[in-house]
Amino acid sequence: MNKTYVAKKEDIKHQWYLVDAKDKTLGRLAAKVATILRGKHKPIFTPHLDTGDSVIVINAAKVRVTGRKPKQKVYRRFSGYPGGLREVTLETMLAKKPATVVKLAVGRMLPGGRLGTRILKKLKVYADDKHLQKAQNPVTLEV
Repeated sequence: MNKTYVAKKEDIKHQWYLVDAKDKTLGRLAAKVATILRGKHKPIFTPHLDTGDSVIVINAAKVRVTGRKPKQKVYRRFSGYPGGLREVTLETMLAKKPATVVKLAVGRMLPGGRLGTRILKKLKVYADDKHLQKAQNPVTLEV
C-alpha cells in the first residue's frame, strides 16, 4: 500500500527568486509566479501547506498585454454603498498602479482563504528595476 507524502516544517526550505517582467505577457508571467509561490514546482508540494518560495517581480510597468485588453479589461471594486461601484480599465491601472495589476493577476490564481493570503504576502512587486530585498540574495529566474 502506497502512503501519501505530507511535508513537515523541517522539510520546507524557502528561497527567494527575482523575476523581470519586462516584455513578458501578464497572464503567463502571473501563472509562473503563482506556481512558484504555491510550491507546485517542488516534489514536496502539499496542498494544505505553504511549501512555496518568495518572489520579487521588477519592471511591472513594462509588462505586456495582448489584444484589446488594455481598453476592455475592467477592474471593479464596490464600497458597499449605493452608487459605490468603481470601475478602472487596465490601461489606466497600468499607468497609475502597475504593481497592483501584477499583484491582482497573481493573487487571483492562488487559493482563497487564509492559505492564499499567507502565500500572497511572499510576493513583492515593483514598478521599476529597483527592489528592497537585496539582502535575501534572490536567484534570478527566467520566466
